[in-house]
Amino acid sequence: MLHPSYSDLMKVVNSEVEQGEAPVVNSRYSIVMAASKRARQIIGGEEPLVQSKEIKPLSIAVEELNQGKVKILSDEE
Repeated sequence: MLHPSYSDLMKVVNSEVEQGEAPVVNSRYSIVMAASKRARQIIGGEEPLVQSKEIKPLSIAVEELNQGKVKILSDEE
């Protein structure tokens, strides 16, 4: 099971969106793709942006998303 939940991660990622604007993330698929992309970057040698007791790259990537250390950009950005 993923902790935090998908809905919690979506709230964190969309927290900076102004009222009336389209959310950056509107599906679980988007969260999964963002986390997997960041996990591949960590596997490739990038330093984690959070201190974590986890050693799995995907767990670290999810924690980075949850803490707001990684931003997901829309297609226009």
